[in-house]
Amino acid sequence: MVVHEKKTLVDQRAADATLLDAAPASARSFSTAGRWSTLLLVGLLAVFALIWFSNLEYRKLVSPDEGRYAEIGREMALSGDWVTPRLNDLKYFEKPPLQYWATAAAFRLFGESQWGARWWPATTAFACVLLMFWTVRRLYGDDDIALAAAAALGGCSGFIINSHINTLDAGLAAFLTVALLSFLWAQRPGATATATRNGMLAVWAAMALAVLSKGLIGVVLPGAILAIYMVVERDWRLLTRLHLGKGLILFLAITVPWFVAVSLANDEFARFFFVHEHFERFLTKVHRREGAWWYFIPILLFGAMPWTPYIVLRLREGWRREGEPGTLQVRRLLLIWSGFIFMFFSVSHSKLPSYILPMFPALALFAALEMQRMTPTVLSRLAWGLAAVGGALLLVVLIGGEWITARFFVNARSPFEIVRHYAPWIQGSVLAFTVGALAAVWFFRRAARPFGMVALAFGSLTAGILALNGHDELSSLSSSYHIVRQAEATVGPFERDAPFYSVWMYDQTLPFYLQRPVTLVYYVDEFALGQTAEPWKSIADLEDWKARWLVLAQGYAMMSVANYERFSQEGLPMRLLARDPRRVIVSRR
Repeated sequence: MVVHEKKTLVDQRAADATLLDAAPASARSFSTAGRWSTLLLVGLLAVFALIWFSNLEYRKLVSPDEGRYAEIGREMALSGDWVTPRLNDLKYFEKPPLQYWATAAAFRLFGESQWGARWWPATTAFACVLLMFWTVRRLYGDDDIALAAAAALGGCSGFIINSHINTLDAGLAAFLTVALLSFLWAQRPGATATATRNGMLAVWAAMALAVLSKGLIGVVLPGAILAIYMVVERDWRLLTRLHLGKGLILFLAITVPWFVAVSLANDEFARFFFVHEHFERFLTKVHRREGAWWYFIPILLFGAMPWTPYIVLRLREGWRREGEPGTLQVRRLLLIWSGFIFMFFSVSHSKLPSYILPMFPALALFAALEMQRMTPTVLSRLAWGLAAVGGALLLVVLIGGEWITARFFVNARSPFEIVRHYAPWIQGSVLAFTVGALAAVWFFRRAARPFGMVALAFGSLTAGILALNGHDELSSLSSSYHIVRQAEATVGPFERDAPFYSVWMYDQTLPFYLQRPVTLVYYVDEFALGQTAEPWKSIADLEDWKARWLVLAQGYAMMSVANYERFSQEGLPMRLLARDPRRVIVSRR
């Protein structure tokens, strides 16, 4: 299969020779016989890395996910307990600990910071782009195809956005991508027995790390995808090349120790983690994250940009069987991988936008392979379409940006004077995307495919980073950073021995920016297990809290604006320290 594809792609480039001769000498000099200048590759990598890692510290952590996972890592680093994860000093077993370990290690080595909270998703995703280049280069022996694949992944909008937000999905997607690429390497035609064994052991290790990243989904997804592929292809001999014995031993050696340790230390873990967090999450609405059947369709169409039109155009051709019977059908496998992940989460009763992130690397590789087969005319026309859409959006946000903001994004909790500051960043983001698309048109017309894809990728990457950076303009609404600093400016450092309450609400970023847990008052949500295990760490009754508050020498509390006004009318003694459109921080005296 890979040999057949390699010949097809080389033939396509030969058909482009006349156009390539007309390309600028500077472009032709970088690539000879499918090999690129090392200096150029290193230069592209350096620029890509500079943009990719530029904003990890710039943005304040936002609630809920970024604050939650940063705080778990912070508490783990302080306590030295690497077995039992804790959130706000309460047991928290919703997810396995791999990313918590990585975050805690960064905090211990470099101190607590926003970049330390985000380094793991950003770095694992960045490593996937490098692995994509290396694997495809080894498979096809061609830098053009390898660079196209790396550009497709590094420029994929959904991959960019989710890799720069502190959630667990980027790490999961990264290890599933390692499993996918290792599988392609292990099962390639002509692979030696040693290469197949080593490649499959890498697959098993990657699945184990995926399980430690986010749970059983790390083995369920690739296992189901492989089963579907074998049924579609009737390729049962593939089972003999999976190295099931050695692979299972390696998989269990990596995953079992923590599961055993945490179960021995916490009797409540096994039932909660395996039943509540897997079966009940998938089959019921217990997590209140349900969505319509079409929930992921717009997320997919946007997340695959700028490659969406190229993918859609080549779906039928990409499904066709090629090569000798029994050889790995790479494109079919990529489509089955993507399609199953999309359908799996679409039927689930728990939906969040980042859940389908693991499908984007497969779609990126599919796009890269198919774009090698498309003529320069088709490539440039589709890029023109992207540029036209970008230009139209740019006009809309320039001319009607303030009206759109006021009409659709402003309310009492999101005032216009705050939200409006996001608009220039969106304008810059759309402009970057449009410029990248126009540059791609120029390169595609001259049959400089890799340059065209790199232009699209850099335009998309820059657009994504600008959009993310601009979101920090809203951080006063989505993060506790500003309100905590405002309160400290009013009263000075909070007294460490005075209790800090979170009343009838909980902002996930509050403990991180306070650098201490808070006492939950009349609030449960995801803390039900932890509060049941250690009930003395929370206050379940509002009147009980009021009684305690009245006798305090000093104490602090965060609450909603509405509850602050309600308690003030009731005569509860409070000193206002800080306020934003959604919350207040008060002290007892």
